[in-house]
Amino acid sequence: MSRPVLLLDLDGVLNPFAASSCPDGYLEHEFYPGEGPERYCPDHAAWITELAAAGDLRWASAWGEDANLLFGAKLGVAALPVVPFPPLPFPPEAKVPAVAEAVGDRPAAWIDDNHTEAGRRWAAGRSAPTLLVPVDSAVGWTRADVDRVLRWAAGLAG
Repeated sequence: MSRPVLLLDLDGVLNPFAASSCPDGYLEHEFYPGEGPERYCPDHAAWITELAAAGDLRWASAWGEDANLLFGAKLGVAALPVVPFPPLPFPPEAKVPAVAEAVGDRPAAWIDDNHTEAGRRWAAGRSAPTLLVPVDSAVGWTRADVDRVLRWAAGLAG
């Protein structure tokens, strides 16, 4: 079986924007001047590296290339391929066709804070193994989310 494609959203996942205050372990930085600070956790760099070793990791974020140029650079992680999404603003279900094209018929795990009904239908209708990992945008990405994807990917291999 081919290596899985692992898709990682940014806002709501690595940037828990819905938290009432900056969560423990996170820092705030204004990536887009005048738009207010986004949150990031330096520990996520190691988690991103772990996922990249387990599959073909890609940004699946409206940040586009800024996910590498701004966020990834701040974390010090290697640049990742970016799933191209429509120009902002777009409805969350508009991610599904781009994700479907990016993964093709390969196994895929998609980490996102806003899985839509269209995304769930897409995942359920695929013949390739597919894992949707929902993230609470008030909490952000957790170690349990990472471990879930790593266990899933390891199960594909053996």
